[in-house]
Amino acid sequence: MSYSVPFALVLLASSTSALATPIVSPYWTDHAVIQRGKAIMVEGEARPGERVSGTLGDEGVQAVADGDGHFTLGFQPREAGGPPLTLTVGDRQVRDLLVGDVWLCSGQSNMAFMVEQGLNAGAEIAASADDGLRLLRVPDGSAVRPQTGFSEPAQWTPAAPDTVRHFSAACYFMARDLRESLRVPVGVINSSYGGSQIRVWLTPESGKALYGQAQMDMLRSFGSDELGTVARFAPTWEEWYREHSGGSTPWLTPDALHWDAVPQISVWNAWPGSPLVDSPIGTVWLRREVNLTPAQAKAGGLLSLGIIDEIDMSWVNGHPVGNSFGWDVERKYAIPSRFLKAGRNEIIVAATNSWGTGGFASSPEKLNFTPSGEAPIALADGWRYSKAPMTAFPPRSPWDTNAGIGVRHNAMVAPLGHVALKGAAWYQGESDVDLPGYRDRMRELFAGWRKQFSPDMRMLVVQLANYGPVQLAPGPSGWADLREDQRQAVLADKNAALVTAIDIGERIDIHPANKQVLGHRLALAAQGQALPQPVAAMHENGGIRIRFAGVDEKLIAWSGAGPLAFELCGAEQASCRYAEARMDGATVLLADDGKPATRIRYGWADSPVVNAYDRRAMPLPGFELPIADR
Repeated sequence: MSYSVPFALVLLASSTSALATPIVSPYWTDHAVIQRGKAIMVEGEARPGERVSGTLGDEGVQAVADGDGHFTLGFQPREAGGPPLTLTVGDRQVRDLLVGDVWLCSGQSNMAFMVEQGLNAGAEIAASADDGLRLLRVPDGSAVRPQTGFSEPAQWTPAAPDTVRHFSAACYFMARDLRESLRVPVGVINSSYGGSQIRVWLTPESGKALYGQAQMDMLRSFGSDELGTVARFAPTWEEWYREHSGGSTPWLTPDALHWDAVPQISVWNAWPGSPLVDSPIGTVWLRREVNLTPAQAKAGGLLSLGIIDEIDMSWVNGHPVGNSFGWDVERKYAIPSRFLKAGRNEIIVAATNSWGTGGFASSPEKLNFTPSGEAPIALADGWRYSKAPMTAFPPRSPWDTNAGIGVRHNAMVAPLGHVALKGAAWYQGESDVDLPGYRDRMRELFAGWRKQFSPDMRMLVVQLANYGPVQLAPGPSGWADLREDQRQAVLADKNAALVTAIDIGERIDIHPANKQVLGHRLALAAQGQALPQPVAAMHENGGIRIRFAGVDEKLIAWSGAGPLAFELCGAEQASCRYAEARMDGATVLLADDGKPATRIRYGWADSPVVNAYDRRAMPLPGFELPIADR
């Protein structure tokens, strides 16, 4: 990993006096946990060529800062337990360090979901004090290059009601169970962000492997040439729109569309009489004209659109000027004079909403155009809108804060440096449903994190919880497809485990509150305990037998004579049908109905109803298996 921003610039100040003493990376604060049994790497920043001395307990080491001022102090591995340690680097002391196991917890909103939001929150929080369980919440951030500091200061803290309350519930309950089982200090790092796709968590090396050098160059150039980089990305967006709309080009020929008046500056879910009230998902074109004097056009200026929920692609007079994601980000785009003209100028915005409310999410006064050196021109009225015809979502830019390439990793994982970790718990995928290539992205996520932290770190993957409408007959399911991608990615990895949540979700809430059960399952997997997983299916005596590994004693059907949600399928989707099934020890027998069957599916729905468990109340995961001949 390369460090593009000096620690001194991020953590202290830009003056050279900030390097009067060496500065350690933001991982190293009071109350941190050190991974047992691994070499201890303390990274930091000093003057280039400076000799840096450090002590950890009674061990002293030295290092020389390289030409960029980066240094690494390497200490010997330590075993868990013992009195708290003090790390001294220069005149900086970091106190109360424990040695135990350290886990990274990452993903999107179901990992970010806080303890106070979950089941039995009051009692869980009240009983949470444990000095041997330490928490680090990484501040939210996004960056086009790897950073060496967080977006704001962060601090390790012992578990206590005031620190556990706002911490990741899945991560905390996993760590609590590990503490009870292992009796060693446990540190957990919550670095997660709601709505994020997996690719925002990739390292630069993994991003390049999947998306190529040209996309990585575009990402990096955005930091120094935003307008030019938007212009490079715009043809990709525009070609997508042409393909999905039958050749329409509203950014060039807006009069080809039918336009209605925007009734008010607000989210379009609240526009009286608009079809968007009942159908708010998709892309909506927004149009507004602004008249400029010759002097104003010559001066250029700043276009302020307020918050657009949640993605915008914007043009002025047919020139692309901005592309942003964010339900809390005000759009401010610099408009050069060469894009403007005296008289009527056309502002065109394609606003895309994938969830909940969409459109203008700021007060009207936030919308204006400010010519350089002049007062703002209000843009609070006069807008028109037209709904785009497609249901597909547009391509996302490499710098998109929730779908870009590595932008969350750069700001929220890279600053951790190369500290050793026991493993990572990953709960994400909702935002990648129906996006091809998830297995590849998971493979590269694992590879990148292992290169940064520890080559043998264990990867725990939460298989998506049930969510969505009840399925009354076998059919296609994007959620089931992604669950199978998660399962296959784990199968392809030598040190990964699948932890299913397929039975503890909420049909009408994408954020299930039962994180205690999930945390318990994660803790079992973290310790290497096998959970039920399918192995093979084969024809046998006129039926089909499915073998499972990781089953404690035998499989049991809850609340029924046999297990639900098994399907027999031929080659085509239309051939899938529910199958009669019964338990036989650690196997399941399906009755052969005489129709062609080449594969088995289980729990193949967005929100399946499942009832197959082992003696520990561990469920079967969703899966698809080919049927082999005996």
